Amino acid sequence: MEIQYKYNPKHFENSEPTLYDPEKLESGEMLINVGPQHPSTHGVLRLEVITDGEIVKDVVPHLGYLHRCFEKHTESVPFNQGLPYVDRMDYVAAMNSEHAFAMGVERMLGIEDKIPKRVEYIRVLVAELNRLASHFIAIGTYGLDIGAFTPFLWMMRDREHIQRLLEWVSGARMLYNYIWVGGLFYDLPVGFEERCKEFIAYLKPKLEDVENLLISNKIFIDRTANVGVLTSDLAINYGVTGPMLRASGLKFDLRRVDGYSVYPELEFDVPVGTGAVGATGDCWDRTWVRMMECKESVRIIEQCLTQLTTNHKRTREFDPREAVPKKIRPKAQDFYVRAENPKGELGFYFRTDGRSDIPVRCKARSCCFSNLSVLPEISRGVMIADLIAIVGSVDFVLGEVDR
Repeated sequence: MEIQYKYNPKHFENSEPTLYDPEKLESGEMLINVGPQHPSTHGVLRLEVITDGEIVKDVVPHLGYLHRCFEKHTESVPFNQGLPYVDRMDYVAAMNSEHAFAMGVERMLGIEDKIPKRVEYIRVLVAELNRLASHFIAIGTYGLDIGAFTPFLWMMRDREHIQRLLEWVSGARMLYNYIWVGGLFYDLPVGFEERCKEFIAYLKPKLEDVENLLISNKIFIDRTANVGVLTSDLAINYGVTGPMLRASGLKFDLRRVDGYSVYPELEFDVPVGTGAVGATGDCWDRTWVRMMECKESVRIIEQCLTQLTTNHKRTREFDPREAVPKKIRPKAQDFYVRAENPKGELGFYFRTDGRSDIPVRCKARSCCFSNLSVLPEISRGVMIADLIAIVGSVDFVLGEVDR
């Protein structure tokens, strides 16, 4: 028996929440949904776009499609068991997120001075490798968004080398659980330092190739210069951090401002946008800052490798778990820790009661959420094609936005 389907518009009413009522749009206006399954949204993000012809009048981001339940998870398990959940927020920069979380718990326990220097240099080494991998995705997929296919292949090829190095260290390709409270899961594998030096020597000319092919490309400049301009005042008011903030001209990097871990002992510059080919804080500046940060990460990695093979080289007596506490029970307090992730300031707010090794409250301050919140302000009045360029230049991960 053939079933006849009769179209009923009421079946589709209120299927997705909208800020604007389609029946109350002005003449010439149209409501377009970009996402949540769309290659230019960089994850399951839905953009409710109001257009007047080709011009964007307003953009409303709709979140919640990739909710990780991070905060409730970490409030139901001990601190050390919460670390694997940290990996699953910004899953393309898990090492950096682990570093921030572990550092916060160590400071609450008062053991940050007991962490061996070799452990700290290894932490910074793997975190900067992960920063490179994160920026490679940002730059490669951004080129893909606006029609440059070759840089995407190059970035993914070189990111694969980093993934293999980090897999060699931790046993996992993306969700590492390598940085522990008080130390590390394990020391670097024998021969890792030499292999990493070979990779850095290979990578340096490749970064120059990408800069010449993409960043300095006239078509890329035409598509990104003077588009999505984010002023420093607007960025500060919205809590924007990371490369987006520095692209707007503000030299604010927590690795310098807070000077955590061994970053004060390392030499590196903090690139800022200058409006070299357009306006300060445009899409081109944001991509250029990430490209320059890749070069600075290479400098940091080289210095870490030097320290790990000279002053703090491996010994038979070295134990990366030497300072790992047997019981994690901080005294009653409210504590906030922050660190410079590839996408901005990742912060954790802890509340403890002093009686349990499980936090009473664990709040994650997502840099991706704050950076995404400024999207409507810098997208009004642009063309639809430019909206795609602006979204890609923000560089966010929905696992951290939704948390």
